[in-house]
Amino acid sequence: MALELLSHYRKEISDLKLVPSGGGAFEVSVNGKLIFSKLEEGRFPEPKELKQSIDSA
Repeated sequence: MALELLSHYRKEISDLKLVPSGGGAFEVSVNGKLIFSKLEEGRFPEPKELKQSIDSA
């Protein structure tokens, strides 16, 4: 998913950080704002859904 985001937002992304974690966590933040949490949603985001959330952030 990181590669897809980098490809789609290659001109807008200045920094992308992947942080390994345990316990089933998968969270996406934009400029410090949490836009998706697998722990809260109980699932992984669809790429299209994640792009819409990023565009709205």
